[in-house]
Amino acid sequence: MVLESLVTPFRAEKHPIEMFLIGVVYSSVAIFISMQIFEEMAGIVAVFLTVMASIPLLYSTIKYEEAKDLLDVPEGKLLREHSKAISFLMFLFFGITVSFTLWYIFLPASTVENLFSLQINTIKSINSGVGMAVTPQFSLFSKILFNNVRVLLFCILFAFFYGAGAIFILTWNASVIAVAIGTFVRNNLAEYANFFGLTLVAKYMHIFSLGLFRYMIHGVPEIIAYFIGGLAGGIISIAIIKRDFRTKRFKKIIFDAADLILISLLFLVIAALIEVFITPALF
Repeated sequence: MVLESLVTPFRAEKHPIEMFLIGVVYSSVAIFISMQIFEEMAGIVAVFLTVMASIPLLYSTIKYEEAKDLLDVPEGKLLREHSKAISFLMFLFFGITVSFTLWYIFLPASTVENLFSLQINTIKSINSGVGMAVTPQFSLFSKILFNNVRVLLFCILFAFFYGAGAIFILTWNASVIAVAIGTFVRNNLAEYANFFGLTLVAKYMHIFSLGLFRYMIHGVPEIIAYFIGGLAGGIISIAIIKRDFRTKRFKKIIFDAADLILISLLFLVIAALIEVFITPALF
């Protein structure tokens, strides 16, 4: 396959920024194909095709990271090695998110409503739930943290049972975040609709950056947590497939996966604190 042959885990670790462009390519091709062939289900098909293109890389990455667990290296060094994979996977996620956002902003309104209908309904559902009542900050923190831990659990389970299955949840989240950012940009640009030229271009760039920052300030630690959790579940899954559980080194694999899960939980706590106490203060 052409798309899945663009990059390998080894190359991605050496050039993580390239993964941003890979994410843009994967998602843009997926959106184009879904609009041309699966118009009525374009939104979910675009996510599915993006996932299909990403699975070979993610699966190879999990196998690569599981092989590192079998090396005789200290746990601290092993976690630093895993961080290289998390780094380039984050760039992949950013590329997918930015691509979906730009498509959402610049496509005609009628096309956007059809292409992102499921994501738009998801955003409306979230907003309606939040707007029902003013929630005390601690209760809101608990609710957000519980929801994020639930998503993390699904990432771990998807990765364990389906190998690279966590990428589906992460790509879906990327599309929902993109719709949220795109909606923020469109709403804030409505009052500038009568202006043209460089002023409008500058305003587009300013509001796009503002919208991206608004959701990424707490979204980054969340997504890092989900990737770490997915990596932990995938490592255990690969170890079982390879029958490494019959060896003495399986204990080290479980210990490493447990460390990854604990780190992911820490990132979720940080993300929830930012979302509840910092993001509202800035926006």
